[in-house]
Amino acid sequence: MAQVLPLADFVAPKIEYNELAPLLVVFGAACVGVLVEAFLPRALRHMVQLGIVLVALLGAGVWTVQLMTEKKELLAAQGAISVDGPALFTWITLLALTLISVLLFAERSVDGGLSAFAGQAAAVPGSQAEREGTAAKVEHTEVFPLTLFAVGGMMLFASANDLLILFVALEVFSLPLYLLCGLARRRRLISQEAAMKYFLLGAFASAFLLYGIALLYGYAGTMSLGGISDALATKTHGDAILLAGTGLIAVGLLFKVGAVPFHSWTPDVYQGAPTPVTGFMAACTKIAAFIGLMRVFYVALGGSRWDWAPMMWVVAILTMVVGSIVAITQTDVKRMLAYSSIAHAGFLLTAFVGLAQAGSGVRSGSITSTQAVLFYLVSYGFATIGAFALVTLVRDAGGEATHLSRWAGLGKKSPLLAGIFAFFLLAFAGIPLTSGFTGKWAVFTAAWTGGAWPLVVVAVLCSLVAAFFYVRVIVLMFFSDLPADAPDVALPGWQTTTAVALGLAATVVLGLVPGPVLDLAARAGEFIR
Repeated sequence: MAQVLPLADFVAPKIEYNELAPLLVVFGAACVGVLVEAFLPRALRHMVQLGIVLVALLGAGVWTVQLMTEKKELLAAQGAISVDGPALFTWITLLALTLISVLLFAERSVDGGLSAFAGQAAAVPGSQAEREGTAAKVEHTEVFPLTLFAVGGMMLFASANDLLILFVALEVFSLPLYLLCGLARRRRLISQEAAMKYFLLGAFASAFLLYGIALLYGYAGTMSLGGISDALATKTHGDAILLAGTGLIAVGLLFKVGAVPFHSWTPDVYQGAPTPVTGFMAACTKIAAFIGLMRVFYVALGGSRWDWAPMMWVVAILTMVVGSIVAITQTDVKRMLAYSSIAHAGFLLTAFVGLAQAGSGVRSGSITSTQAVLFYLVSYGFATIGAFALVTLVRDAGGEATHLSRWAGLGKKSPLLAGIFAFFLLAFAGIPLTSGFTGKWAVFTAAWTGGAWPLVVVAVLCSLVAAFFYVRVIVLMFFSDLPADAPDVALPGWQTTTAVALGLAATVVLGLVPGPVLDLAARAGEFIR
């Protein structure tokens, strides 16, 4: 006769729905967008999808602001998700930048009533099916729910307090990006090549991250970041597993950051992806990846700082030097901005390595690493999306004219566009009265406070090198003759105009009046355990 086992006590998990509402709104809207694709006629999808995305982003943003005003800090979903100051600050930043990016996704005015995305991704480039889809103005409205899944994954990644949740979030935001990179309407072969490179290299990086997670679990017996920190404080053996796991996790996270030597995907993907997607990736992916990197290394691995800090010093120096020097050799605007983003990742790593944290020997009122990185990511994100929005407007018969030689004399043809683009470049260079200057001052101050002054010296020298290729483009636009076959400057619709205006306004305001955002980043505090 079979023995009946006694029922074990079942404790239902506690889910803090109010604190997790921004995540739930974004993911819920993404699922609704998938249903819209399945059931609505094609003619209605664009407006409905755009409305769903805008309402979801605005709703999640309002809810996040409410949580920030309540100043709640807790470990939600059984300790798997951190709802703390840095997480909420990152959420509102990601939602704002995604909202601007979605406007660029919806732009139809600059390319004859067509968006930047291919009508039929499965159609062979140059085939009859592709020509028929273009003639019928077929659109890929799936980009809107894909974008929501991507930003939802980024929000979850930046707030993950558990390594398993971190990995799931990484895949949730990476897979939509792989698809979005391959959907360019123009130059589809380059776009598909970029998507394939990003996918393959991203898969390798994810594998490294997963192996690192397995090793850290073997060392600590838990995937909780706080649990790993406790194990570091009590265990006296297993250092080999700890170091191997730390190194492998660093590979996966530094790949997403775009740090050297894990940067090779960046220029190819930035060049091949649809330009609105490039701007979205350049701003939002870097934000999520950096906050995730800091959370893992500050919360879980802070006790082994002296083991991983030398590696990060080397990576930071290589990233700044390679990004600044190789950018000089680029002849394509998008590739130049790609190497510029690599250099900016190096500047951010200086503050990360400095590890200046409140309550750890840092004077009250001094800029902490977390505060500096948060402010830098905000200023960089708005300027980046604005710059890529302007790139979409310089066009010839083949689409966007991204070769630098095609930008010669642009200041004579369109002084307004060239002037705004020059201002964004000056912000990237860190010229005073721009947001870039305040951002660099913040990260360099945090690094110096944390004792990483040699990195600050290298960063200042690399900033001088980087200023050269930014100024070179400005000189090319304003002090070169306008060629006879100069590209046209498309008249933007309200979507691109709004995106550029918001990027420009943020770059000016954060340069002239950075105090409120710096204070907001300071009030975000440090990562909770």
